[in-house]
Amino acid sequence: MAFKKILRRSLSRGKEATSMSSKVPKGYFAVYVGEEEKKRFVVPVSFLNEPQFQELLSMAEQEFGFDHPMGGITIPCREDIFISFTSHLVP
Repeated sequence: MAFKKILRRSLSRGKEATSMSSKVPKGYFAVYVGEEEKKRFVVPVSFLNEPQFQELLSMAEQEFGFDHPMGGITIPCREDIFISFTSHLVP
């Protein structure tokens, strides 16, 4: 699945990826996921139409508001949960 490949590519870059925020492919956006250490994931814009993803973003808004210190959307959950959750969404 192309989505998992993009997730892996973003994760494999580690800290380098956070400095490359302008290099998100067209049709995708970056989110930062984690409870303590945040990792960058690149997800399809089509996820914004998914009710489950909208609910996840709403929970993130309640936790962080609109002030995102990483420069992107921050989602306060474990990486493995985020990967499992998004793998069930259709990009």
